[in-house]
Amino acid sequence: MAKYKGAQWRPIPINYTKGGQSSVRGLVVHIMAGTLAGTDSWFRNPAARASSHFGTGKGGALYQWVDTSNRAWAQANGNSAWLSIENEGKGGDALTSAQMDRVAEVFAWVHKTYGVPLQVASGTSGRGLGYHAMGGAGWGGHTSCPGSRIVAQLPEIVNRAKRLAGSGSSTTYTVKSGDTLSAIGARLGVKWQTLASLNGIRAPYVITPGQKLKTGKTPAPKYAAFPGAAYFKRSPRSALITAMGRRLAAEGCSRYVSGPGPQWTNADRKSYAAWQRKRGFRGTDADGWPGKTTWDALKVPAV
Repeated sequence: MAKYKGAQWRPIPINYTKGGQSSVRGLVVHIMAGTLAGTDSWFRNPAARASSHFGTGKGGALYQWVDTSNRAWAQANGNSAWLSIENEGKGGDALTSAQMDRVAEVFAWVHKTYGVPLQVASGTSGRGLGYHAMGGAGWGGHTSCPGSRIVAQLPEIVNRAKRLAGSGSSTTYTVKSGDTLSAIGARLGVKWQTLASLNGIRAPYVITPGQKLKTGKTPAPKYAAFPGAAYFKRSPRSALITAMGRRLAAEGCSRYVSGPGPQWTNADRKSYAAWQRKRGFRGTDADGWPGKTTWDALKVPAV
């Protein structure tokens, strides 16, 4: 089973093939021609004969409907080898920045989970981030899905995914037999000239097995583990609450008159409820008391 923990899990009981995902070449971007709520309802209708692994809302909500070990019904002949992500909107729309972030998060996860390269796919026989229309008639002939404005955004989505995935890369690389600077650079997504400069290597650019090279990659940021739901109900006072509040503010969910500060208050709860709604939760699931799914997605720095 493969579920992305940053998405709200909303499994559908029909309209997919259990165990049918034979391979993963990449992630295909779609446009819903509707709303996230409407699409969620449609995928549960037997008449739909359609589904998607993931879906985003314009405000940044992210749903997962189908486990990625199962085949969603999104792009006809492309279903068995490609994952899918639907996006709220209509033809001609561009994705909001929040939607681009969610697609990038899913794509970075697909990269880490399935080894898909972080690139725009060159076509149906390629690998990477694709789009529905690239499949032509074999993928249902949806030549306007997701539309030229979204296709133009794919390189930026890839860049955002690289920043997410690359943040955990090692700061050094150990040279193996047969390695060259150009081959290492291509593997790591770093120019070979940059590797040479970082490591003081000059022409004829000789490297030896066992040599450790600086790569210029940034160490992975450390995020605070979820302290448990009961922690917040004890009205804690902690630097963790301040860090959480700053992240909520950065996500546009601030309901603070002043602050945020270290003391958990009703303003923190209101702000967190806004974050839960932004992630697609409603009702009692958006009551302002943090849960692990939304906490992990918030990426609160460790303090």
